[in-house]
Amino acid sequence: MLLGQRELSEAQLRTRLLRRGCPPDAVDEAVARLTRDRTLDDGRVARAAARLEARVRGRGPARVRQRLQSLGLAPEVVQDAVQEAFQDVDESALLDAALERRLRGQALDDLDDRGRARLIRGLVGQGFSVGAVLRKVRS
Repeated sequence: MLLGQRELSEAQLRTRLLRRGCPPDAVDEAVARLTRDRTLDDGRVARAAARLEARVRGRGPARVRQRLQSLGLAPEVVQDAVQEAFQDVDESALLDAALERRLRGQALDDLDDRGRARLIRGLVGQGFSVGAVLRKVRS
């Protein structure tokens, strides 16, 4: 049962089936059939993963894009899903929330240079742009 627990991208399904020893021709046929009846839909997988990363996990656009690419999705599918996920999300509010979580109640002014650098690296690692992070940290 590969599709029952969570949605997989076409690339993920192909990899799993081939790893289980299925013949490549059978994998191609199965993927074509599942795509044709819309059981397998990379666009749907991308939108769901982008929403999860952005809204639930509080990730920035770069990190969401990276996650979708790791699922083996096509660049245009990734771009569309990221745009759709962030169309209703206030990136600034998302960054504020991530900043608050990382500070854990500590004041930004209390951080030394190493602490600020660690904070900036962490926020950039969450997918927020360096410029946006620096503006927040310096304000």
